[in-house]
Amino acid sequence: MEIVNSFGWLFLLAVLVIIILVKTAVVVPNQSAFIVERLGKFSKVLYAGFHILVPFVDVIAYRRSLKEQVLDVPKQTCITRDNVSVDIDGVLYLQIITPEKSAYGISDYEWGAIQLAQTSLRSVIGTLELDRTFEERTRINQDVVEALDAATSPWGVKVLRYEIRDITPPITVMEAMEKQMRAEREKRAAIAQSEGEMQSRINLAEGAKAAAIAQSEGEKQAIINQAEGEAAQIRTVAQATAEGLRIVGEPLGNDSVAAAQLRLAEAYITQFGHIAKQGNSLIIPADIADTAGMVAAVSKIIKPGEGLNKNISRPQG
Repeated sequence: MEIVNSFGWLFLLAVLVIIILVKTAVVVPNQSAFIVERLGKFSKVLYAGFHILVPFVDVIAYRRSLKEQVLDVPKQTCITRDNVSVDIDGVLYLQIITPEKSAYGISDYEWGAIQLAQTSLRSVIGTLELDRTFEERTRINQDVVEALDAATSPWGVKVLRYEIRDITPPITVMEAMEKQMRAEREKRAAIAQSEGEMQSRINLAEGAKAAAIAQSEGEKQAIINQAEGEAAQIRTVAQATAEGLRIVGEPLGNDSVAAAQLRLAEAYITQFGHIAKQGNSLIIPADIADTAGMVAAVSKIIKPGEGLNKNISRPQG
């Protein structure tokens, strides 16, 4: 009987030791914080690691996660500056910086942060018109974060960012916006088409202008080349004629008049022969066959010292 009583006392002692160990030994996980109260009063904050508490005196009152937390902000109706109702929902990101403040500064910091996000969002949307609410999401998010961060600082909570998830205007407003965007797209398309046609006309006009200039330059150069060719031809014929007269005039004692008379006689006979070969009916003077008389008549026009020099010299160069 005494042995049974001894085992009973040992069992009770072992249970008591286990209870004491459970009450005194605490292992805090990483990125967590335990808030300890001693006799109902805040004592200390336990961070990651192994800790020993005073049995039946120290109690873990709150457990807080130090990780970044994501809170869903429910959809709410906001009124813009131009009196348009829009439904907006978002996501709030926050993190506990001071665990004891989050426990004793407010009863429920998550619920409080969500309510603040909704009220701050309504205030920011009320300062903007409907079109700007879609364009300035970044500014709206920053304004909400600044307002929340100032309000949640006494709670030991840091608001990292706020993101608008969706903005839903009324159906009638969406239809009007769709019509406006369609009209704007058609306007841009018409402007682009007109600009393209204008540029095309400009390009065609510039091309025609360049072609006309090039053509006129070509015609000008052709005329210049033709004139230069004719001038060269005239110079060549004149030089050849002068050389021929010089050669003819050498046997005649360098008599230029005699050389010219001889050339005129040859030309006269040649041309008269051509007329006779062609068989044309012409009215001609009665003395046209008198070659000597014709040459003498032409020779009266040619005077020594005028037109042709008495002495024909060899062309220079």
